[in-house]
Amino acid sequence: MQLRSLLLAVLCTLSVSALAQETPRQLNTLPGAPTPPPATTPIIPPATSSPAVLPSSAVAPADTARRVATEQRAVAAPPAVPDSEREQQQQRRQQMAIPSANTTRYAVGLKTGQVVRGYDVEIKQPVFGRSFLLIDGQQRFELDQVRYYEDETGFYVRTTLPGRSSRESTLRRDRVGRISLYSITSTQYMNNPYGGLGGYGFGRYGYGGYPYGGYPYGGYRTVKTDYFSKDNGPIENLTLKNLQLATADNPGSVKLLQDARRYQTYTTLSYIAAGGLMLAGTFSSFSGSNGFAVSPLVYAAIPLAIVPLVIGGKQQNNIKQAILLYNRGQ
Repeated sequence: MQLRSLLLAVLCTLSVSALAQETPRQLNTLPGAPTPPPATTPIIPPATSSPAVLPSSAVAPADTARRVATEQRAVAAPPAVPDSEREQQQQRRQQMAIPSANTTRYAVGLKTGQVVRGYDVEIKQPVFGRSFLLIDGQQRFELDQVRYYEDETGFYVRTTLPGRSSRESTLRRDRVGRISLYSITSTQYMNNPYGGLGGYGFGRYGYGGYPYGGYPYGGYRTVKTDYFSKDNGPIENLTLKNLQLATADNPGSVKLLQDARRYQTYTTLSYIAAGGLMLAGTFSSFSGSNGFAVSPLVYAAIPLAIVPLVIGGKQQNNIKQAILLYNRGQ
């Protein structure tokens, strides 16, 4: 009986120890092993405009890398420009662009019909001897051989002047058209106060100046004498009468020149009246019984002398417009 009880106690002890050993194997753990730390999720930094730099040991998930690449392409791609705006930008660039520099070759036409071209054309005027043209510092031509030439200052022709000898002069061409304008600039001495009435000269854009330079003492002044030619015909003096004959087939030009002639008449009458009052006032100022006293006639002559300055501008504009109108064929 005691032996049976002892055996039962031994069997119970062995079964309890066996169960205690099998329990860790079922839980897939070892007795006495440390508890592993909990798994952590990697933190992804927020995407910025600059490309993200990851450590070599870290690899971003596939969906995160795709999102970062898409955002980078969206930032790098330029905004779409409409075709109309692109064309306007191209036109503005073309307008602001400076044309390329081309080497200019000037032409010298000889009376024989030959045309010589060069990069440099100079007119030489030696102290002793006659003037001549020098092309590229090598070829020399006397002015008597030249029909026309051009240089960096303009286009010039060699021709005889109307109403003078057969001696040729050099004229600069100022305007090209059915009525072409030419001019000669020279230095003259004006010894009278008014320089002569009616001595107006047409400049490139109208009259070249009023005739009373040097007042009241006179002196040297630059005078520009103007000429014109119709349809490359002979050179004629640039006067209102000659212009009216040349533009008789254009009613608009004729009307403008008629108004210019009326202004010229007013100018001449104003000069005559101002000169008469000035002389009478000067004589009256010295002939007074109380000694010298400025006569009121002198003051009355001043407004009459200013009238031509005002009317002369209208006359210049009418002549300019008449020539432009004729050249346009209106």
